[in-house]
Amino acid sequence: MHKGKWITGSARKELARTFTREYSEGRSIRSIAEAHGRSYGFVHRVLTEAGATLRARGGDVRAGSAQSAR
Repeated sequence: MHKGKWITGSARKELARTFTREYSEGRSIRSIAEAHGRSYGFVHRVLTEAGATLRARGGDVRAGSAQSAR
C-alpha cells in the first residue's frame, strides 16, 4: 500500500478489520501506523469509523509494568 493513496470501498473495510484486530491485541495506534506506512491520523480515523473503542492516553500505568520503569 502506497502512502498517500486513497483507500476506499472493500480495501478500506479490510484495513479497518486489520487495524481493529491489531488494536484489540494491544498495539498502539502509532505502532499500527508505522507498520502499515500510514499516518497516525489515518489509523485513528479508520478505527473510529469502524466503531473501535479507543483506549485512554498514556499507555499501561499498572505498577510493575515495563512502561512504568521509564
